[in-house]
Amino acid sequence: MSTQRITDLSYLREVAGDESLVIKEMLELFIAQVPEFTTNLRRHLANEEYIALGKEAHKAKSSVLVVGMEDMGKKLKRLQLMTEQGDNINDYPAYVDDFINSCNQAVEELEEELSHL
Repeated sequence: MSTQRITDLSYLREVAGDESLVIKEMLELFIAQVPEFTTNLRRHLANEEYIALGKEAHKAKSSVLVVGMEDMGKKLKRLQLMTEQGDNINDYPAYVDDFINSCNQAVEELEEELSHL
């Protein structure tokens, strides 16, 4: 059974006018950003830098929305708001893990997409 796709490039295609070069650049940028987001989220979580964690979640949210990861965008927004309030600190690791797992799947999907552009 195949895993359900978590990326949706219809918005990106629409704003890019289906311009392959623009789409390719945006996908490559996202793929390049994922390791940085992952490193920063893990570091801020480990160091209990919760305000910084929320700011990183906010930055990552913009990127995941470009590649159509609506659910992850909503989760990152929730994480951002929780960190601003200092709420549900024990939930933060699950949000970070979910982000990492989802982005790993997204990168696989986007690399496949890139091979067809």
